[in-house]
Amino acid sequence: MKPRTHSRRLGLTAVAVLALLLAVLFSLALGSRPFAPSEVLDALVHGGNSDAAQVVRFLRLPRTEIGLMVGAALAMAGTVMQGITRNPIADPGILGISQGASAAVVIAIAFAGIHTLTGYVWFAFAGAGIASVAVHAIASRGRGGATPVKLALSGAAINALLVSVTMAVLTTKAAALDEFRFWQVGSLTGRDAEVAAQIWPFLLAGTVLVLSVARGLDALALGEDVARGLGQKVATVRIVGGLGATVLTGAGVAAAGPIAFVGLAVPHIARAIVGSDHRWVLPMAALLGPVIVLVSDTLGRIVFPPSEVPAGVMTALIGVPFLVTLVRRKAVAA
Repeated sequence: MKPRTHSRRLGLTAVAVLALLLAVLFSLALGSRPFAPSEVLDALVHGGNSDAAQVVRFLRLPRTEIGLMVGAALAMAGTVMQGITRNPIADPGILGISQGASAAVVIAIAFAGIHTLTGYVWFAFAGAGIASVAVHAIASRGRGGATPVKLALSGAAINALLVSVTMAVLTTKAAALDEFRFWQVGSLTGRDAEVAAQIWPFLLAGTVLVLSVARGLDALALGEDVARGLGQKVATVRIVGGLGATVLTGAGVAAAGPIAFVGLAVPHIARAIVGSDHRWVLPMAALLGPVIVLVSDTLGRIVFPPSEVPAGVMTALIGVPFLVTLVRRKAVAA
């Protein structure tokens, strides 16, 4: 790598870190009741019983922590999914992972009597894992193994099945609908420190897995034959990367619901900033993902006070123009 390129990437990474710090500050300071940055810092450092201390420490700090984790998890998962499938519009939902979590939460509400966010986490995580295993098992059968096309088709089939299961449960168990819709829309509202404590080990494990295949993803982008010629074990890269993406998606979706477009948009932004080397793209995505989630959550709190627009709605509003721009650019390039 040229020294100039390395220095440029380091500088842009530093800018991304600064943007993340500002997003955290805005998340803690802004809302239906704004606080000055000095009040936020005093609440974090000294605590106390003031209104600012109570709101910042017990309401906004936990949801900010969740936003950091969820944003990083979904962004890295999307980056890996696009690398594994070599599909520029792949995101954590392409293998049915998000819908698997949704179906599991519906079942938990309707049949297991689970009515708390901390209870949803384990069901959502299990649903995401089962869906991912099912997709890979189907795609692995036949000649060629789990190719990108077979993974995408298998994911679409499992996703359609899980949507049907979810709708069937909701139409027969109407009481579950009101409770489920607040989780399904994707939101940081009501998340507490206990939820953060449950998901951070999975976030750490998923991060280690996806970073371990960064070089393999670079080689895979050149084609399977070239990757094998460079000494990469393509099947291992796909399995380890897919497992890491599943763990990250499961943790993110379990904590905040299926927040849209983060896993799709952030990897493209990261590649536009630091290039295609996944050793840089993955850390950049882990920085930018939380920025998108926290800014969306903060905007959702201040646009119609005292009501809130869920973060999942705001990320979709931001992501739709991005997706349209991406499609136009690909059309021009073609």
